[in-house]
Amino acid sequence: MNREAIIHGEGILGLIPQRPPIVMVDSFFGIEENCSYSGLTVTPDNIFCEAGKLQEPGIIEHIAQSAAARIGFIYTRQGAQVPLGFIGSVDKLRIYDLPEVGMKLFTEITVVQEVFDITLIAAQVKADEKLIAECRMKIFIKKE
Repeated sequence: MNREAIIHGEGILGLIPQRPPIVMVDSFFGIEENCSYSGLTVTPDNIFCEAGKLQEPGIIEHIAQSAAARIGFIYTRQGAQVPLGFIGSVDKLRIYDLPEVGMKLFTEITVVQEVFDITLIAAQVKADEKLIAECRMKIFIKKE
């Protein structure tokens, strides 16, 4: 996967429904087959940072927004309005380390299954090529 962001900064706001201070994705690298790639640079002013580290809820929200960015990218390419998504469940969550301020997260979202408006994804979050978190997440897409 090319590590050049195709969308970053303010452009991310066109892919996700969240707005500051809850934006947890700052770059989108694209989609290959059933995988999408996104990133986040951990900053000291991040609402989920404490004691210089991104806390567990921030990692989970980053994963959810990475999945949302995938859907947003697909919908915007089709000229459609980006739908809202809701976390249905988080399973098999493993957090191996909390990333420190300044670290760049690189997240891979793999679509495991799509049934009607429910998508099951598998996520892997890495910082400096080290796996820091992984999980499966069911996401309900609210289509207009």
